Amino acid sequence: MPGKKMLQENELFKTAWVEFVRYGKMDREILRPMIADSWIRSRRYKVDPDSSDVTCEISGDIFLERYRNLEPVMDLAKPFMETLYKTVGDSGMVVRLTDKDGYVIECFGDELVFESHQALHLYKGTNVKEEVIGTNAIGIALAKGIPLQVLGAEHFRIDYHNWTTSAAPIKDDSGQVIAVLSMSGDYEQVHPHTLGMVMASALAIEHELKLEISNQDLRRKNDHFNAIMESISEGIICIDERGVIRDINLFARNYLRVRESEALGSDIRDLIRGDQAKKLMKLVKSGSPLKEEEFNFSHMGGRKKSVIVNATPVSEPNDPYKELVVTFRESKEIHNLVNKIVGAKAIYTFEDILGDSEEIKEAIRLSKLVADTEATILLTGESGTGKELFAQSIHNDSNRRSDSFVFINCGAIPRDLVASELFGYVEGAFTGARLGGQPGKFELADGGTLFLDEIGDMPLDTQANLLRVLETKEVVRVGGHDVIPVDVRVIAATHKDLSKEVQRGNFRQDLFFRLNVMPIHTPALRERRSDIPTLIDFFYNQFKKGKGKAGVDIAQSFYATMSLYDWPGNVRELQNVMQLASNLVEEGGVLTAQDLPDYLKTNVRLESEQGQQSVSMKTLAELEREAIQGAIAYNKGNLVKAAKSLGIGRTTLYRKIEKYGLTV
Repeated sequence: MPGKKMLQENELFKTAWVEFVRYGKMDREILRPMIADSWIRSRRYKVDPDSSDVTCEISGDIFLERYRNLEPVMDLAKPFMETLYKTVGDSGMVVRLTDKDGYVIECFGDELVFESHQALHLYKGTNVKEEVIGTNAIGIALAKGIPLQVLGAEHFRIDYHNWTTSAAPIKDDSGQVIAVLSMSGDYEQVHPHTLGMVMASALAIEHELKLEISNQDLRRKNDHFNAIMESISEGIICIDERGVIRDINLFARNYLRVRESEALGSDIRDLIRGDQAKKLMKLVKSGSPLKEEEFNFSHMGGRKKSVIVNATPVSEPNDPYKELVVTFRESKEIHNLVNKIVGAKAIYTFEDILGDSEEIKEAIRLSKLVADTEATILLTGESGTGKELFAQSIHNDSNRRSDSFVFINCGAIPRDLVASELFGYVEGAFTGARLGGQPGKFELADGGTLFLDEIGDMPLDTQANLLRVLETKEVVRVGGHDVIPVDVRVIAATHKDLSKEVQRGNFRQDLFFRLNVMPIHTPALRERRSDIPTLIDFFYNQFKKGKGKAGVDIAQSFYATMSLYDWPGNVRELQNVMQLASNLVEEGGVLTAQDLPDYLKTNVRLESEQGQQSVSMKTLAELEREAIQGAIAYNKGNLVKAAKSLGIGRTTLYRKIEKYGLTV
């Protein structure tokens, strides 16, 4: 109930209201400044102080839109509004929540009060701004952003002179009014402390709103963090000091083949065993980091795979609750990166293999035929015939072309180190072993191709291990026990006759059969002499560019002598001879047979009987025609024997007989 002083003040307000409304006189000694200013604004808004016919309300879709806009605030405000309403009991009070534009969005009160006071804009959808109903507590709170109580005759419209409202603004983080909470009732029912109750509720709503905004921000950040965690292409596992998994991202779950519900709460020691698990647990307790160390993770299926681990503590040294974030990547990815850096990549293709002879064409045909299969290939041929060139070309023509091409020369590694080079080793496997161990060539080539050159020089004990790897596609490092699955296509090469090596006991027969799935012979240069001029021109142009020489010609004597030589070192030897000759000839000169090394000229046997011209006086075509004609005559027309004595294929001989118009 209002006190005596409040009743007296209201009578004074009524007198001041009459003076202002009827005669335009403002008594500022009686009125509070905010009320006096509001009366002036109300008159400027042309609000009729005597009219009860004031309608400004919304309904339907517009109200629903405003309702949704204010819903975040309203969800927090409703519990406080209900408490306020219950506090005043059956006193006929109305609790309202108004949006920033003055529309009543939510209200609590007796239905009889709403029905009997329709002109007072108490119900939902009505507008209570100063512009609409003149001076009132909600309108001033919206206009000035302050809490206040407007008593009886302080209202501009006479309809409200028996009504009192206490209102307090609700503001956002930037201080902008987003809503107004108010409590209204009959003048005689209002308690002096009503405004304090409304202000306390409004401040509590603001506090809750800030907390909600803060929580939303935290949720957004958490969602953002989770999105990063889930999308990153690296495994992440968070464990506590007991080894319990507290968090695990999508990559790790997929890699370990485990559902999130199964992983969370499980023990990290189910995934990492032995000394490595103990090492992680020590890191959790000590708060020490770990950088780029190889671990073995167990799939839920039981198989182990090699990963590169980093571990970072996420608690302060004195924090009793300690955690460790373990990140890992597949060792294969690191190996591929290393292979790219060190150049473990095939650069040659079949286009780089020079020659038009039937022999080289046949080798290329067979290579292309099996390139895109998983068949193990055995390249045979003398040293210098280009076996590695064929191996790289096969790899680049296969479906493994985007992965690594790893090379190892089995004959160039000390016998006691061949196994560790091929299969890798664990830490402490032998004296001088690297800390943390090292992957072998099979692991480095995982997904790609491993080229085993000079396979015939591999030690017998290593041959047994190689056979097991080829059959099981699994590697066990030297000194270790963990089985590491590998997906490698093997291309082997040798200059030896492995079948004879098997008979001598130098090579395992079962390994020979396993490697000899697809044998491909790389022909010696003397077996394809018709390609020698092409190779001469190619290497000469290559070395000429390197030296900046121009205008040098090649004499027929040079071609002829080079074509008659047997080339025990094959293409590699020819390349070296061309480099020497190209360096000796002066710019503007001519390469002749005299520019060739003495050993080569000595070994070329030229027929000089019967007054034949020297090789320098005949063209290469003439020499070739005479050689073919002589071979046919010597072998009494047997073309098979003639081709063999010339070191060319029978098909090539037929083609050259037709070319030179020879009769058989």
